[in-house]
Amino acid sequence: MDLALAERENTILGQDFLTWLWHVTEARGGVFKDKDGREFNLRMEERLSVQGGDGEGLESASVKSPSGELTEARSGLRTGKKVNRAQLRFDRDPESWQMTLKDTDFSVSGLKTPKVETSDREDTDPDARVLEKLFLVEQCLELLDSVYKEFLTVRLSSKWAEETRTVAVWVSKG
Repeated sequence: MDLALAERENTILGQDFLTWLWHVTEARGGVFKDKDGREFNLRMEERLSVQGGDGEGLESASVKSPSGELTEARSGLRTGKKVNRAQLRFDRDPESWQMTLKDTDFSVSGLKTPKVETSDREDTDPDARVLEKLFLVEQCLELLDSVYKEFLTVRLSSKWAEETRTVAVWVSKG
């Protein structure tokens, strides 16, 4: 397969996912379920980028809003742009994770996990902190996988056409 074509297809899928995710997080108050049916919350955080066009006509807008108002990014959606990078926050009591997800390769950056408790006891396994941190990273990726699986279920079904209309209405009301 042509590498450029594969990258373009990944970008389209990634942008569809992140744009859909923004809509769905607002439509249902950020409530999702993990693979075991337990609820967790997901929301778009203060950093978001939208992009549209191709080649020399490629346009993008990045927004950083501590108050969570992403009006400039919403305006970009109304002009046909799609989300290409988003800062996400996952909450499942009592833990929280934060990451940035990119559309082209679904790369995760800036992953912040819940704090790992430190212990000054001598009998503590020296690898325990590292293993706990890896466990927390794995938990976050499982939450992301649950959301992505839900997206793919809709995206690969006959429901996708209706879903795109629903997102378009959400964008226009923005």
